[in-house]
Amino acid sequence: MHNAATIAHDHEQHHHHDGDSTDVFGFWLYILTDCILFGCLFATFIVLNDPSMHGPALKSYLDLHDILIETFLLLVSNLTFCLAILSIYKSKLFRAQLWLVLTFILGASFVYMEVTEFAHIAHEGFSWATSGQASSFFTLVGTHGLHVSFGLLWILVMIVQLPILKITHITKRRMTYLGLFWNFLDIVWIFVFTIVYLMGGI
Repeated sequence: MHNAATIAHDHEQHHHHDGDSTDVFGFWLYILTDCILFGCLFATFIVLNDPSMHGPALKSYLDLHDILIETFLLLVSNLTFCLAILSIYKSKLFRAQLWLVLTFILGASFVYMEVTEFAHIAHEGFSWATSGQASSFFTLVGTHGLHVSFGLLWILVMIVQLPILKITHITKRRMTYLGLFWNFLDIVWIFVFTIVYLMGGI
């Protein structure tokens, strides 16, 4: 009887290990494809925003003050998410939820400011259809904003799930993957801020 229980336990552990390995491989494969996607978008933006290209200059429509606030919001949201994961691994469920709610608020504020920026720039005459330069700008920054929006949806799902599922191996794993995804978006934004707003706007 004892041997049967041990075998069953070992089988369950082996199943969990195989499942985790598959999930990890699939997640990093997804991140790799996203790196390729953003790499192509950055290359397109750089080519189409060469000074020799015709069309209105992006820097004439940018407000770096607002961009700095957006950057601050996203970077701080990364910190609050790290605190949420730390709370999860310390088995502090309520504290983890609070940090997740704060992360959601910061991320949503970032998306709101980005949408407001798009609307303002388009109203000023630098819309999607203005030129290839404008299209590359909206596509690159908009794709990142769309990823952040999906990340916010994922955070919202975790806020709802945690009180139901509690802190388990599964919820810890989901939070870890979400954290890696959120960190990835921060890294991409640093490149966006540097290449699009600093190099393109100064």
